[in-house]
Amino acid sequence: MNSTPLILPDPPSPPSFQPAVLFRLRPAGRRWPFAARAALCIGVPVLVGWIADDITAGLMATIGAFTVLYGSERPYRNRAIHLAAIAFSFTIAVTLGVGAADSPLLVVATVVLIAMVATFLCNALRIEPPGAYMFALACAAGTGMPIGHLTLLQIALLVLAGGLFAWLAHMAGALVSYRGPERVAVVTAAKAIARFAAAVGTADEDGSRHTAALAMHDAWTSLVTHQPASPQPDGALSHLRAINRELNLIFVDAVNAAATPNTSLSALADRAHVLAREAINTSDTERTDPRHVPLGHHGFLDSLREALRPWSQPLLVASRVGVAAAVAGAIGAALDLERAYWTMAAAVLILHQGLDWTRSLQRGIERTSGTMLGLILAGAILAIHPQGLWLVLTLMLLQFVIEMTVIRNYALAVVFITAAALTISAGGLPVPDVGHVLWVRGIDTFIGCAIGLVVLTITMPRTIAVRIPEEIVNTLAALQTTLDLASRGETTTGAARQARRDLQHRTIILLQAYDAAVGAAPWHRDAAERLWPAVVATQRLAYRVLSTCWSMEQAGADATSEKALVLFGPDGAKEVNHALAMLSSAIHVGRKPTPLGHVPEFLATEMQNLHDSFIHTGNRTAG
Repeated sequence: MNSTPLILPDPPSPPSFQPAVLFRLRPAGRRWPFAARAALCIGVPVLVGWIADDITAGLMATIGAFTVLYGSERPYRNRAIHLAAIAFSFTIAVTLGVGAADSPLLVVATVVLIAMVATFLCNALRIEPPGAYMFALACAAGTGMPIGHLTLLQIALLVLAGGLFAWLAHMAGALVSYRGPERVAVVTAAKAIARFAAAVGTADEDGSRHTAALAMHDAWTSLVTHQPASPQPDGALSHLRAINRELNLIFVDAVNAAATPNTSLSALADRAHVLAREAINTSDTERTDPRHVPLGHHGFLDSLREALRPWSQPLLVASRVGVAAAVAGAIGAALDLERAYWTMAAAVLILHQGLDWTRSLQRGIERTSGTMLGLILAGAILAIHPQGLWLVLTLMLLQFVIEMTVIRNYALAVVFITAAALTISAGGLPVPDVGHVLWVRGIDTFIGCAIGLVVLTITMPRTIAVRIPEEIVNTLAALQTTLDLASRGETTTGAARQARRDLQHRTIILLQAYDAAVGAAPWHRDAAERLWPAVVATQRLAYRVLSTCWSMEQAGADATSEKALVLFGPDGAKEVNHALAMLSSAIHVGRKPTPLGHVPEFLATEMQNLHDSFIHTGNRTAG
């Protein structure tokens, strides 16, 4: 069997703590419309509370108004349901927290429960940042506000009212550009594919290919997963799907460029840019065959089913959050720290996204340093004690700056997050001892961040890289299913589309597993780095199979069976199944694979390279 040697890109540099990050501004794109909307949603409830002569009630409603921070990239119809669920979740979290306020022990238990449930659901369902942190903070913050004059029902209605206003503000864009989010997703995918085409043959080829594939996956999620099962006739949506399908074919041509020397990569990049411009001004006439529309991310039930598997990442992260929040609450109570929820919130912040150890350390340092500076700003605001319209303007300005800086520099954003949180928690009332409050908040934050890092370090298994072999095995199983269907000429059936979706999903999860392992503590990192050749080879094989399926589909329904016979031959399916089963067994038990037998020619190079990468890894793959 002829094969080219496995030439690897350099593995991604392991992340490390970089003090310069505290001062660096990252690009964030056009943020001011979102920042202005967030500021409006925070300010209006306070303004209404001031007009009604109950500023505390207005500040309570702002907790529900944090609904505005979610769902900004979702299509409007899906966004409506998503934001309604977010608003109700805030209402439930705050109501439970306030209801438990009379018992410190019950408060801790309630915050722990809310933090764990929110963390699990946000990770399982891929809820965008700020994710679970805001729900835990909302639950805890409600227990510390001066709201004795409000009943539990009134509190729930106030939070829900704030969420309703945020829902309206977030949905207003549908009146201007109903398909705007879908257009943005397709344009993002087009630009990513253009960059991939330009990177083919360079050291950046593998990384840019994965980025482009992920952008395509996200675009199909916006165009399919986040759409109704049977959408009403809509020319714009249909046209965007057609554009995205063509982008998929450009991606296939770029993947296959090495095997087709006549392919013009510059022409592919130019065409992707043209399609990006076309997506901005979609027509209402073009239609796409539903059978040729891939599936995006897993839906609600499939995502929950996957997340509920033993030792899944969402379950692991939720468990860590629960332990850290409980420890933080217990320490806060033991030290008689006021409002121990701040300690618990800091611990949740470190862990809720499931970041690796290095990035969690970075986040902890950013949070602590930003909080210390934020306490100075918060002290000035509390000392001045703005009231009425001045309080409204202060909170709006703080929220605007937060949203303008949170992507550019998190540590800088925390300065204003701290000031806003303390201003809201004061309930519009004067703080008798500002210095004491600031001291307690600083201690709480430091303890909470430290607890989060300690819990992460203790619960991080020494064999952390074992997850990579498991994900390679899962990817090979998805490859086997996809190839079995493709060998029978099935590329557009429901089963085939689901298999291709699952293969793309497993490929993404595989790289995430590597990133998490290589970002672990330095003493856990070596095993992950040894597996880099196998990760790259598995990804390349997966993308070869996906591109082949697209090529078969492009040939048309009448020609797919004939093309499958040409590609696989009479025994190709059995040969591939045998080879994948052998490789899967080798990586699973950590032994050297047996020699690779004959496989169909179109898979020969990638299969041999995958086999050789396992030999290079040796019997240490089991961790």
